[in-house]
Amino acid sequence: MATSIESTLDELRSSMRNPLTGMPGGGGGSSVFVKLAGAVVALLVVFFLVRPSVAYIEPGHVGIVIHRGGGGVDPTPLGPGFHLRNPLMTQIQEYPTFMQTLVLTKESTEGSETNDEINVNSVEGQPLSLDVSMSFELRGDKVPQLYQTFRTDVQTISHGYIRQAIRQSLQEVVGNEEIAAILGPKKAEVVTRTQANLQKRLDPYGIDVRQFTLNEFRAPKAVMDAISLKNVMQQQALTAQNELQKNTFQAQGDSIKAVGRAKAIMAEAEAQSRANELLSKSITNTLVQYEMAKRWNGQMPQVTGGAMPMLQLPGSKTPE
Repeated sequence: MATSIESTLDELRSSMRNPLTGMPGGGGGSSVFVKLAGAVVALLVVFFLVRPSVAYIEPGHVGIVIHRGGGGVDPTPLGPGFHLRNPLMTQIQEYPTFMQTLVLTKESTEGSETNDEINVNSVEGQPLSLDVSMSFELRGDKVPQLYQTFRTDVQTISHGYIRQAIRQSLQEVVGNEEIAAILGPKKAEVVTRTQANLQKRLDPYGIDVRQFTLNEFRAPKAVMDAISLKNVMQQQALTAQNELQKNTFQAQGDSIKAVGRAKAIMAEAEAQSRANELLSKSITNTLVQYEMAKRWNGQMPQVTGGAMPMLQLPGSKTPE
């Protein structure tokens, strides 16, 4: 093509130098203009084929360079910014590397308009429907390999392979647990184990699971009613046990208080008895007469019913 263009240009230059050469009767002028037009078209074609074009990669994305000839992919992605490329021989596919969230739910108001719930079976063989969400990121250096594997966009991969990986991971974890345990004490453990299992499946494709959430859990109504009844009975039994324990503690407390009161009464009685004993030993005739003498004002009683008692004052002699 290059030789043809050069020869055309040479002929064009020669004709332009002597425009009347080879133009008998003026008919040669048309051939000159035809050659000139052909040369211009050829130049334009070559220019558009070989000139590089500018590609711009958005922030938070990487560009995958796809070679049109063989369909191969460059192992190193293009980072954000401007890049030169050959538009005829290459194509650039952008992939987001920022955090994204995949919502799989029964409701059409979240995620997609279709029913994307995950269906698995419990260890009892009961069917379960789960609404889940997963936040993830693509590792930039792994995006070329991701494209080579799936040859499609992230949205399609999310609702295809990633959704299936979530279902398989949930089945491996939930399928070994009872429904009551998943709803109660083991819910957090189920979520943690499922996320670890899921990360193991997605890691070869450069997909990092940042968060996995079990949003809603649906089981057959008969199963849910049985679980609710069991929970009510367990709660009632726990309440009765707590009441019995409370009464036992109260009875023990009353018994301890009674023993304490009895000991206090015994101690008080013993103390009073001891005091009385000491008091009785301390009372003598001399002490009685002394106390009577302290309280006598020296006046004789106005009325007596018999002989006046004789008071013997301390220090006086008994009359003979």
